[in-house]
Amino acid sequence: MAAIDGTSEPGSPVRSAYPPLVEAAWLYQADQVCLEDLPMTAAQALAIGMDTPALCELAGLPPHADPRDIRDIFEQALQELGIRLPDYHLARRYALRTLAVRFAAGEVDLAELASDEWSETEVETAEEQAFLALLPSCACCIEYTLGLDEAAWEAQLQIAACALVSHPTVGPRF
Repeated sequence: MAAIDGTSEPGSPVRSAYPPLVEAAWLYQADQVCLEDLPMTAAQALAIGMDTPALCELAGLPPHADPRDIRDIFEQALQELGIRLPDYHLARRYALRTLAVRFAAGEVDLAELASDEWSETEVETAEEQAFLALLPSCACCIEYTLGLDEAAWEAQLQIAACALVSHPTVGPRF
């Protein structure tokens, strides 16, 4: 799952174009957020000037707090700030693009891309389809499912990821 602190991973050079709390809302809706990261994201939002009672409460939670409490308080904080959760379909497309960004930047290795979690993602662009088509359900099935060796798969995936990254079509609007 992607980190939501304004970078793709801790210490990463790739930065999100969106405030951490907005990025978190989109990735949260796509089931791509580690709930234990949300208190730190709330603290960062407070540091940049956002302030609501629920945001303060969320920032004060320990990372090992009850996940239900984190979810409830996070959603309350978003509501207090007027940040609406996106449609699930849009959020999944955004998360797929975020994965492509991280892969193109070298932050995600090939084994991390192999997952059946993306198989039900509805895409709308040729770039999304090309990237999604190269994501097998498991790393051991690359040659069997795609007919590619690992080097050929990585090369094609880099091309598809770069194409998707260069054609952003979904994400938060300001």
